[in-house]
Amino acid sequence: MRPTPAQPPAQLPRECAQSARRPEADEAGRALAEIRKSGKPENRKSEKPREQYFPGGSKTPNSDKALQKDIESSGVRGHRYPGGVIDLRQLREDPDRARASQRARGEDVDLVDAVLSADERRRSSSVRFDELRSEQKQLGKLIPKAEGEEKAELLRRTGELSSAVKAADAEKDEAAAETQQLLRQLSNLVHPDVPVGGEEDFTVRETIGTPRDFAAEGFEPKDHLELGQKLGAIDVERGAKVSGSRFYFLTGIGALLELALVNAAIAQATEAGFTPMLTPALVKPQAMEGTGFLGQAAQDVYHLDKDDMYLVGTSEVPLAGYHMDEIIEADRLPLRYAAFSPCFRREAGSYGKDTRGIFRVHQFDKVEMFSYVAPEDSQEEHRRLLQWEKQWLSSLELPFQVIDVATGDLGSSAARKFDCEAWIPTQGKYRELTSTSDCTEFQSRRLSIRMRDGKNVKPLATLNGTLCAVPRTIVALLENHQQEDGSVWVPPVLRPYLGGREALEPVAK
Repeated sequence: MRPTPAQPPAQLPRECAQSARRPEADEAGRALAEIRKSGKPENRKSEKPREQYFPGGSKTPNSDKALQKDIESSGVRGHRYPGGVIDLRQLREDPDRARASQRARGEDVDLVDAVLSADERRRSSSVRFDELRSEQKQLGKLIPKAEGEEKAELLRRTGELSSAVKAADAEKDEAAAETQQLLRQLSNLVHPDVPVGGEEDFTVRETIGTPRDFAAEGFEPKDHLELGQKLGAIDVERGAKVSGSRFYFLTGIGALLELALVNAAIAQATEAGFTPMLTPALVKPQAMEGTGFLGQAAQDVYHLDKDDMYLVGTSEVPLAGYHMDEIIEADRLPLRYAAFSPCFRREAGSYGKDTRGIFRVHQFDKVEMFSYVAPEDSQEEHRRLLQWEKQWLSSLELPFQVIDVATGDLGSSAARKFDCEAWIPTQGKYRELTSTSDCTEFQSRRLSIRMRDGKNVKPLATLNGTLCAVPRTIVALLENHQQEDGSVWVPPVLRPYLGGREALEPVAK
């Protein structure tokens, strides 16, 4: 019996979102504290308006000519375009927005004031340096004209100024370095429409497709590992023997299924106008740090100490670094790339979770979408990326839901994140398959990526979106499209890449 197909995605979803399992918490900090204690905050409506977390709504201060100078003056000497992750000018003008964002994330609110204090020292020390340097130059012009005691006094004063200028210069650089170091600890400013709370406080935007009723079909569904073993597609025992837990082999039809998924995903992306890419799996520290993966996610990253290189957990990292230290002309935007790459994750915080099969593993392959756009276009691009993800999952005829991820589960670089979660029959719940994040200007500031629009040079926006994370997609395909005899129905979109097969058949033993 053929599985119930998922319905094709609707037009771009509305801004309003349907509530998920629980409503938003009253206060972000209180909700997150309850989640840490019990895993379940109270089921309650918010008593305080969203303005408590996001005063002034979603309005973003406009850039002006002073912005570029202010950003460039905020870095340590030698940085052509220092990695300030948040606009310092905006932070000074509207610190409450940054405090609200930190509070909603469950992160350190006092960090905002620490940044502002360091920035004030930076600016005052810079003014002091400029004043002393100016006086030094003026005296330098007077000395050749002076004689006798006047000249001796000017020389004495020049010597004092020389020491004072050196001290002021060192103080200026120290204050700039401190400002930069603190600024890099701030997460991106959360979009005001993001639900406040922890991992389970998301909202469901829409549900596409209907999970199969296996009971009505008269058989108990098998999990993906049992199916994969019967198909001769998955071998976790030898994966563990060779590499340890959370490693696996895809064999026979399993390997062919991965190649089919990757080819179909790249074909969809190419048709949508993305440039296909094969990216490095090893990157320098500045690329990993610039994308925000050495902050909250540092424990999940593999580091090669001898080479000081990092294995990427997603091709988002090399794709973001692709235009590092570049200025892109505005008429070239948007730039869209779709990369196939291996991904490596330590899964340090997931002990005991998803230990069976290939749902949560240390190494996997993925097709990732990445966009460079003008800042004012980022929200529209975010919806486009989500629509492409929905198109992909619908072409695989998987039932799934789209969620708006809550503030405490965003990760440091995302201002907003949408996840698509596919229904996993043997788990009886939806699990994440794809994710798309609007990182606004957060990564471009850290990586020194700018756009030129006429005479105006400013940071641009970066966005990313999973198109196909291979192992999890295989999990969803096997479980949702399984038949009573152990075979697995193949969606038409994959058949051209699987020699026309309409089903994957168990291997005779």
